[in-house]
Amino acid sequence: MSKILRVLVSLLFLQASASWADSDSVYDSFLQCLNTKTKSSNTTQLASIVYAQNNPSYTPILQAYIRNSRFNRTSTPKPLLVVTPLTESHVQASVLCAKLAGVQLKIRSGGHDYEGISYWSSQTFIVLDMFNLRSITVNIEDNSVWAQAGATLGELYYRIWEKSKVHAFPAGICQLVGVGGHISGGGYGNLLRKYGLAVDNVLDAQIVNANGELLDRKSMGEDLFWAIKGGGGGSFGVIISYKLKLVSVPEVVTIFRVEKTLEEDATALVLRWQDVAPTTDDGLFMRLLLQPVSSKVKKGEKTIRASVLAEFLGNADQLVKLLGEEFPELGLKKENCTEMSWIESVLWWANFDIGTSPEALLDRMPNDANFLKRKSDYVQTPISKDGLEWLWKKMIELGKTGLVFNPYGGEMSRIAPSETPFPHRAGNLFKIQYSVNWEDAGEDLEKNYTTESKRLFSYMTPFVSKNPRSAFLNYRDLDIGASSNGAPTYEEGKVYGVKYFNDNFDRLVKVKTAVDPENFFYNEQSIPILPSKE
Repeated sequence: MSKILRVLVSLLFLQASASWADSDSVYDSFLQCLNTKTKSSNTTQLASIVYAQNNPSYTPILQAYIRNSRFNRTSTPKPLLVVTPLTESHVQASVLCAKLAGVQLKIRSGGHDYEGISYWSSQTFIVLDMFNLRSITVNIEDNSVWAQAGATLGELYYRIWEKSKVHAFPAGICQLVGVGGHISGGGYGNLLRKYGLAVDNVLDAQIVNANGELLDRKSMGEDLFWAIKGGGGGSFGVIISYKLKLVSVPEVVTIFRVEKTLEEDATALVLRWQDVAPTTDDGLFMRLLLQPVSSKVKKGEKTIRASVLAEFLGNADQLVKLLGEEFPELGLKKENCTEMSWIESVLWWANFDIGTSPEALLDRMPNDANFLKRKSDYVQTPISKDGLEWLWKKMIELGKTGLVFNPYGGEMSRIAPSETPFPHRAGNLFKIQYSVNWEDAGEDLEKNYTTESKRLFSYMTPFVSKNPRSAFLNYRDLDIGASSNGAPTYEEGKVYGVKYFNDNFDRLVKVKTAVDPENFFYNEQSIPILPSKE
């Protein structure tokens, strides 16, 4: 595009944006455009899916799927409109109308982006909220399921369970997470050592591109299909749905939770966990939680509590025998274990009481949010005993931020790093999530807790991956790099992109440049386009 043409386009965009300055004008202009682009005679239906800021339902709709209260303040930038499409054609028209007006489009499926970037922006923007597009069609005969982007993982698991008690899908443990964002960013869950990530089990997809075209795997081509299996859907278009491969689970699985503090030799447990968790039976997933807590032995002092939460695709006798041989430091006994169905284990992981009806997975729990901050790392060499003991001191000093160790190995080590955009495969023992939540609002509290998480992240530097220090896209963290203003440049994108995608970053940039050369789909950490050669 010539410089003169770029200037003319910019002027047109500015003119269009200026006409959208007040709420009524925004609403009327967008609704008129939607009506034209959808060629719909049902103006009433279109009016019912577009919420302007002066609509009494605007705030409840916007807040319903805000899952991080840090971004639910009066000072948080708000969208001009919230659009809640009912059909694919509504999505197509919304893309075209936002593009015509030169307004950024933010796409929200479940609202669980840790940095909230699906519903706030420093730019003039519209939220395309996908919660109405949540149909799920299970086909047991060919072991597949089509799930729309606005469905939650809880709804997906429930619909699979309705059709079969021995089928599952390897995705996350939080039942409220939206399918679209979860899978497009990788999709991590407790079946990954047996079956890999969610993106390793995607068969087909539907996406609306920057030209408003609805594409499936065949029409989008293998490069774009590859990119939306872990490269983040918000960079390439609007994910409508994924076709997923179902996996087999036994009628009985076994879960347990075992806790030890430093006074109970938690250090020996953690030391051994690093060797066992990534190498044990592929059907065993043992998550390790590390948290500063008040000591019950030394009054007035803090200690570290190590909690192992596990699921085994087998019965309790098999599990106790296995860990008695491999992990005696855990001290697992049969009375620590509970046998249950896979769907019951889904509820257990989601912190429901044992015996809760699976129907609980259908509750979307709108307006359910804490203040929180998350970060991530990868460990490739076991942390020594001396290193752990030093780490405990630092965690106790800081006071609140916890660590979650999620083991890899198994199927994760057998899939090539370039198979999907998600590159963290063989050579990674486990992933770390830094986790801190708080309940009360306040700038001082937020600064305290976010600073605490940054300090712990800094302390962990000797123990984690290097060159790059890798990170997980679905544990979004703007601390590791972000655009300074609007769409990221290539140089800005490379800072965080190499951490999230390692050697796959350059291929993602090439795909992005090919399918969205004007960079319409962007956010604070989107895939950038190649710089112009002019």
